This record gives sequence, C-alpha cells and structure tokens, in this order.
Amino acid sequence: MSRDSVVRVGVLGWLAAVYLALWGDLSIANLLAGLAVGAMIMWSLPLPRVPIEGWLHPISLIELIVVSVYYALESSLQVAWFAIRPAPPPVSGVLRVRLDIKSDLVLAFCADVLNLIPGTMVLEIDALRRNVYVHVLDVGSEAAVDKFYRTTRRLERLLIASFERPTDWHPTPPPEVKP
Repeated sequence: MSRDSVVRVGVLGWLAAVYLALWGDLSIANLLAGLAVGAMIMWSLPLPRVPIEGWLHPISLIELIVVSVYYALESSLQVAWFAIRPAPPPVSGVLRVRLDIKSDLVLAFCADVLNLIPGTMVLEIDALRRNVYVHVLDVGSEAAVDKFYRTTRRLERLLIASFERPTDWHPTPPPEVKP
C-alpha cells in the first residue's frame, strides 16, 4: 500500500470518527454513514497534495510535546496572573520571527504550536520568506521579548529535529508551470 493510500485511509477514518463523535452513538449504521459522509467530503472537497519529506523522529517528537505542554502551562499561568493582578494590562505587540523551517507542512505545525500557547497568536505566515508574524501579549520589556524569541527558537529546533532533519531532507522540485 502506497503512502498516499495510507494517508487517504487515515483521513477517511478520522472523518468517520468525527462523525461518530458528533452523533454520540456508536452503531454500525452511524459508522457506515460516517464513512459515506467522509468519502463524499474527500471526493467533493479534495485537498491539495502536500509534499512530505524525511522521517518522523519519535524521541524528538516526544520532547517537542513535553516542551509545548510546559510552555502552554507556563503561559496560561502568566495570562491568569495578568488578568487578576492589580496593575494595568501588559503592553502587547506584533513580533516577526524568521524561521529556518524548510517544509510548508512543518511551518504550519509551527504556527499551530505557537497558537496553542496562550498569549500568542500567529497573524500572518510569509511562506516565501519564512517569516511568521505573531501577536504577543507581553512585549513591555526587553526580557519578555527575548523570552518569546528563545521559546520560538527552541520550538523551531524541536520541530526541525522531529520532522525535517537535514540528512532526511530531499525535496522534490516543484512542478513546472506551463504558460
């Protein structure tokens, strides 16, 4: 079975699982209906093919998950403190981060991880220049800005180690566009 077929079966299974979760009743009829609805969605709304290069590195992925959860908890406590402290709200702003991530898929993962951290929101991704513009809740001090950049760099290193090590990266050339 090809990698493309495995991905399609996985997506169909996921759509059927979501259908079952929405109905809240596990039955053969709902499973068959979920598979039918999932197949109809996949046929009528096809997604563009995303090139996938390299191998998944489980140890780096586990570290990425642990670090992401830690940052999310730490940031949640910081946001809660900003909400209840007897002081004016923190100074917020938009920061630009230049990333060394090569894959568009991993770049999207990076944006997702940054969005999961409370107090940050990715506003724009410049895929051509590999810049991400992030709204940050606290940019009131040089230390807060440096902490954001250190956090982002660490997450970037873990994403690269998990999904696109340089030795595994052999991108296929983009298709030629004919006039």
